[in-house]
Amino acid sequence: MPLPSLLDNITIILVRTKTPGNIGAVARCMMNMGISRLRLVRPRNDTLVNELKRARGADDVIRKAEVFASLNDAIADHGLVIGTSRRITKERRNIQTPRDMASRIIPLLSENRIALVFGREVNGLSREDIALCHELIAIPSSDAFPSINLSHAVMVIVYELFLAAGAALPASEIKLAPANELEQFYSHLREILTHIGFIDTERSEHIMFSLRQMFGRARLDEREVSILRGILTEIKRASKTDGT
Repeated sequence: MPLPSLLDNITIILVRTKTPGNIGAVARCMMNMGISRLRLVRPRNDTLVNELKRARGADDVIRKAEVFASLNDAIADHGLVIGTSRRITKERRNIQTPRDMASRIIPLLSENRIALVFGREVNGLSREDIALCHELIAIPSSDAFPSINLSHAVMVIVYELFLAAGAALPASEIKLAPANELEQFYSHLREILTHIGFIDTERSEHIMFSLRQMFGRARLDEREVSILRGILTEIKRASKTDGT
């Protein structure tokens, strides 16, 4: 697949962006690197007239940008969702650099839509947003001044994608399960784990967050999700037979 077509399957998602000017700056970065799909989740100012004026050469990106009420809705049709975070904690194990991420996902782009999710300018993505991401990226920066402007962060990441696409590996035929199917699986998993007493209200969020991270690293395809849900159904049936 030609480079522009590959990058057509990349979506940049901005969550609760406060400053309209940042949307225009991000649009220009996207156009520089041949990426055109932009989604906005609850932007502070969803009237994009000012951005159409500011984003010279990027008018199309802004004009075609889709606005969503929730991140869950914005990622529903994507097979892989990658969030950006500068807050590294011990429970976030599947964190990679933009360069590592780019080389790994380019082969998937011929068959899958991939979302790159960026949070608010000051606080980044919330814990709830991160829970919806299958993998995370952290941009290495100086400890003395680690904060990176939103559009700069987007540029670093899309630049690495542009470079990696130019030296693409053979395309992968793996069709990843879309995010909405994964969310249905996680709901099913929570239901069964609660039913058999493995999790309770007190521990459920922590355990489910860890399980999301684990399955996110696995990059499940549709068949694998179907198998896992079949196993969950059998577990529930067996537990009823045993009187659980």
